[in-house]
Amino acid sequence: MFHSIHALSTPLTLAQTSIADPEARSLVVIFQGIVMGLVQGITEFLPISSTAHLIIFRDILGWKATWSKEAIDGIQFGSVIAVLAYFWKDFNFILKGAWAAFRSGNWQREEWKMFVGIAIGTVPALLGGLLLKMILKKQGITLESPALIAAMSVVMSLLLGLAEKIGSRSREFNQLQVSDGVLVGLGQMIALLPGASRSGSTLTAGLFLGLERATAARFSFLLGFPTLAIATLVQGKDALKETPMALPLIVGVISTIIFSYLSIAWLLKFLQNQSTWVFVWYRLGFAAFLFAAIAGKLL
Repeated sequence: MFHSIHALSTPLTLAQTSIADPEARSLVVIFQGIVMGLVQGITEFLPISSTAHLIIFRDILGWKATWSKEAIDGIQFGSVIAVLAYFWKDFNFILKGAWAAFRSGNWQREEWKMFVGIAIGTVPALLGGLLLKMILKKQGITLESPALIAAMSVVMSLLLGLAEKIGSRSREFNQLQVSDGVLVGLGQMIALLPGASRSGSTLTAGLFLGLERATAARFSFLLGFPTLAIATLVQGKDALKETPMALPLIVGVISTIIFSYLSIAWLLKFLQNQSTWVFVWYRLGFAAFLFAAIAGKLL
């Protein structure tokens, strides 16, 4: 089955599309951008790891020659825009309130606590993630390794399941503290590893801290925004250096914005009445598929 999919998708790579046929080439570029944006948009905010799915989809579809890791990081900018658009009122509320608290010296104000928690929580995510990435590279472990993706998917599914099982889910958004930002930020430290999932790690940490599911998800999006934005700019800065990638990246970013926005709205509504067990079982199934593909030398 894998070979059949690969055979059908191989002619869709830019390298194999005739330069003499610009119309066909443009269609291929648009199609690839839409598909990659769809995968990125749907998986970035569900606790299942967007980078892992992008890498695996890319390899299965035979698009590795076109979509480098830098290009994959580049289309994540669409998710940054989607978060900013969806939570614009929340960001505006926090920033205005934090500024008012700073001017008046009211350090107990809700917005100030959230601002400080997000700011402090961003630090371990960036520094810890970067350090972990450097260690893995020094050990010769590639961040695009299917084995690493599968292993992290298992680990994170078990942690999410444990958090769902023992979390009290008794605290709402207006009960957040600075310490929540720090601890959830620590949960982001492994998010640079494919298979870990930024939203998955922060959502899991929030559940462990006793946050209600929808609150944990909402807070994870707000707290993860600075890290997502900075990581996207740093990791995807080289994406546009390859001129042929300009059009697929633009299409991919637009597609990502649309599907990211829809994904955020769906997840927040879903978690109001449903548990996260569906994501636990999905991640275990995804890992099983990857281990089977690796064993069969398909990946």
